[in-house]
Amino acid sequence: MVCRICRASRAGRTPKCRRYSRLKIAPGTIATDVGGGAVRDNNDVNAYVAQDIALGRVGQPDDIGAAVAAILSDDMAWANGTTFDISGGQLL
Repeated sequence: MVCRICRASRAGRTPKCRRYSRLKIAPGTIATDVGGGAVRDNNDVNAYVAQDIALGRVGQPDDIGAAVAAILSDDMAWANGTTFDISGGQLL
């Protein structure tokens, strides 16, 4: 997932700013409709996938939403050209 973000800052950029941040989100396994909803709807599949995640559970859509909101906040204004691993430690 690639986010092309225009950050209108207090420094005077207009809403049609010319500088974009290129940020990537690398989500782990999320309980959604993908794959027919198997991870979300089948407890056995969910448990099997969760055993390989450091936090011990599959992600929920709100986990990704909260991370995106944090990345888009002014506190992350200096981030650019990077990939954020939002996987609960799935690849550790």
